[in-house]
Amino acid sequence: MIKTRLIDLKTSGYRETWTQQQLLLERLKEEKRLGRQSINYLLLVEHPHVYTLGRNGDQQNMLIDAIQLKTKNAEFIKVDRGGDITYHGPGQLVAYPVIRLDMFETGIKEYVNRLEEVVIHTLYKYAIKGERQKGAIGVWLDADTETARKICAIGVKCSGFVTMHGFALNINTDLNYFNYINPCGFVNKGVTSIEKELKHKVDFEEVKTFILQNFAEVFGMEFV
Repeated sequence: MIKTRLIDLKTSGYRETWTQQQLLLERLKEEKRLGRQSINYLLLVEHPHVYTLGRNGDQQNMLIDAIQLKTKNAEFIKVDRGGDITYHGPGQLVAYPVIRLDMFETGIKEYVNRLEEVVIHTLYKYAIKGERQKGAIGVWLDADTETARKICAIGVKCSGFVTMHGFALNINTDLNYFNYINPCGFVNKGVTSIEKELKHKVDFEEVKTFILQNFAEVFGMEFV
């Protein structure tokens, strides 16, 4: 088991959390450079309303302007992860693993697969079948059909074989906020949440517990 420090931020602003990830990433890179063992990190958080655009994303996928953003109490931030545009907000669980891939004996492609697996196993607890869609990172329902809809977005950064950013799982999320973007750059795909699929709200803390159990199982993490 690989020691990992759980940092449950509850609710935290996007910029503050991004800064915290960057500091942890640099710490792990330095420890790796010096040949030292590290404590890895897993940050869990709910963000206030914010849209983030990945480094290779298209700003035209943001469909409203700054004035309209303000009326929605939302921010727009360009970030250094992969992927296009996505939304974060209340009722959505965001997981940011800041980990050394060498300690987990994995590469970036397998790392993303493991993130998807954590979410797929969690959805199974609610009798929801999460799937991968060819050519589209993340977790989908009814993938490769006309009713395909994304329930979890993934966007990561890897620097010096250390990761940051992660995934955003829609639990009790207000999905109306996705109407103001082309989510992840897609113009013909829907989004969904656990609440929407089950037709009732679910216990946010319970989902978080399942997520942690599955991180422990899929990644071999021991939380300290």
